Amino acid sequence: MVQFNILAGGFSTFIASYIFDSDANTLSLTKQSETGGNPSWLVPSPINPKVIFTVNENSPVGALESYTFADDLSLTKIDSVSSFGNGPTFAAVLSTGEVTACNFGSPNISIAPIEPADSARFVKQDASQSVVSFPRPEGSSNPHMTLEVNGEVLVPDLGADRIWRLTKPEGESSFQVTGEIVIDAGAGPRHIAMQDDVLLTLHEKTSTLTAQFIPEGPNGTTGGLLANVSIVPPNQLNGTKFAAAEIVVSEPTEAFPDRLIYVSNRNIGETIDEKGDTIAIFQLKNNSAGAAAAPAPADAQADVGYSRRNFRVHSRHFPRQDPAPSFSLELIAQVPTGLQQIRSFSIGPKSKNADEFLIAGANTNGGVSVFRRTEGGRNLELVVNDQTLQNRTSFIFV
Repeated sequence: MVQFNILAGGFSTFIASYIFDSDANTLSLTKQSETGGNPSWLVPSPINPKVIFTVNENSPVGALESYTFADDLSLTKIDSVSSFGNGPTFAAVLSTGEVTACNFGSPNISIAPIEPADSARFVKQDASQSVVSFPRPEGSSNPHMTLEVNGEVLVPDLGADRIWRLTKPEGESSFQVTGEIVIDAGAGPRHIAMQDDVLLTLHEKTSTLTAQFIPEGPNGTTGGLLANVSIVPPNQLNGTKFAAAEIVVSEPTEAFPDRLIYVSNRNIGETIDEKGDTIAIFQLKNNSAGAAAAPAPADAQADVGYSRRNFRVHSRHFPRQDPAPSFSLELIAQVPTGLQQIRSFSIGPKSKNADEFLIAGANTNGGVSVFRRTEGGRNLELVVNDQTLQNRTSFIFV
């Protein structure tokens, strides 16, 4: 019997615990541990495997919370700090030992240090020490995630059509906005990921996926996009409206040697397709003459025991090629899931022998489903669906 333990956050007052049995093809809800309101995004601690962090996506002011969990997946609350902003949608642990919270309803994020002597507690700070504000008025900025890249923290801002660049200036203890990447007006950059030295951006408002090099800091030009494709599935029903949500780049393993890009479509229109929203699978290709796909960086290949999508850190190791390479984003598959409004999904970590599986949840209807990655990751097949709970929006294998 092979069992995988999974924690799932959502819009509720609890974190759900699931056990997935890959031999019996069963997904069992085992516990609902009480939390603060709306623990919509979970992230594991890279320091202590029994610690997780979550946002409380509340208005007008949200919070960050920390929990430990037991072998039976029951959770115990350890600590909580304010996010100093409205509706934090995302959290990540930085390599500096700090946890970010992206306040979607405010033009800022907060960054809370972890106690060096206790990996489940936060250093208590006031807003002046924790908050990084963006130069936008209230209502025109919607920061949605953080990604650590080569000493910078990148923050896609859906409302401002910017990716803010944060660094710690020499001699300073706090992050500051030191640059920006300008995005096409109305695109709405929501989530980002790195593949080698290429920045992949998923745009909510246009449901597009783009690829580009990161420009030289702080405000260098990009030289144009390398690729720009729609992720919307074909042959849509009248009355559907799509808003892209999540992006995950798979890590190469022996069973899944190719890096593939998984993105979720969300139909937020009035017409519901019974087949559910799709997860689209893409591959970034370098079409330059004689070009070979760049290998994964050594640090990206190292399996550290938790899903790297939650750690959100990447180091750029590969110089840009000269002459400029030609890239494309090739659509591999559009997989209907039976789930309505997939806000997030997770691929299991190789360290737990779980990389064969992807778990996703419906924010509205459809419950929680586990899919098997087939054809080297180029397709998905449904293994099991559980309808006990709806609105599960974040998953981590523990």
